[in-house]
Amino acid sequence: MNLAFIFPGQGCQKAGMAKEFYDNFKGAKELLDSASDELKIDFKKIMFEGENLDISEFTQPAILLASHMALSAFKESFSAEARALLGHSLGEFSALVSAGAFSINEALKIVNKRGQFMASDCEGKGAGMMVILGLDDEKIEQICASSGLSAYPANYNCDGQLVIAGLKDDLSALEGRFKEAGAKRAMLLNMSVASHCPLLQNASAKLRAELESALKPSFAPVVSNATAGPYDSKEKALELLQKQLTSPVLYKQSIKACESKIDAFIEFGSSVLSGLNKKISAKSTYSVFDMASLEATLNVLKG
Repeated sequence: MNLAFIFPGQGCQKAGMAKEFYDNFKGAKELLDSASDELKIDFKKIMFEGENLDISEFTQPAILLASHMALSAFKESFSAEARALLGHSLGEFSALVSAGAFSINEALKIVNKRGQFMASDCEGKGAGMMVILGLDDEKIEQICASSGLSAYPANYNCDGQLVIAGLKDDLSALEGRFKEAGAKRAMLLNMSVASHCPLLQNASAKLRAELESALKPSFAPVVSNATAGPYDSKEKALELLQKQLTSPVLYKQSIKACESKIDAFIEFGSSVLSGLNKKISAKSTYSVFDMASLEATLNVLKG
């Protein structure tokens, strides 16, 4: 079976994440213990107890680590390689670890810094994000572009669900226009960072410096959030991972671009993307985020 491995981004975090893998799989335990030692971060408290889990500089490495603990448990139980690798926002870094672009601990350090840079760029600006449901992408793009306000398409999640980013006051000012245009809902999210928009220009530049020393010259192809196309070199990664911070995540476009080459998707670390994929692709998506979901996925794959 040709499989795509997919990895979630911020928003899927919850206390207790990956604990069952830590308790039951040697490889998963070693990943967390090594990360805690090398980064001097107590990932047990963050991931298992939820301490500081919603602070971006800790959220991002915690999700990446949970994804790879889930992947490690899966690989201890089943022999399979990915035909395609991709993620949603932060998840692209998880995909790059699987591709061999850098080690997991190097990736954890990078996304820890990425979270700091993003928070710093948005601090004191009233930045935020808004989800819009039930409205065509083109109409949302048109309203944002014509408004003259700080409002930008940020996450193309699935048909009928697009997240925009910018300044909260500007996003709120457009709520009525989206509803007048036919949106079923336009709701501010509980976030103080405006991801994947021009407000993160400084963070984008700082991220490049962190990536320079960590990325390997070449690696297995990963689907870019910024283009929905594959890349496999340090040169392209430096360009596209910077662009990813200031450009929208083309998630649904990425799924559609690779679905013809694969038989099924497997999400590691949560079930958030599985829910989106049901609205994007006819191909099945299986989730691995705890022992029960691992067993259910293995039962399907083993027939």
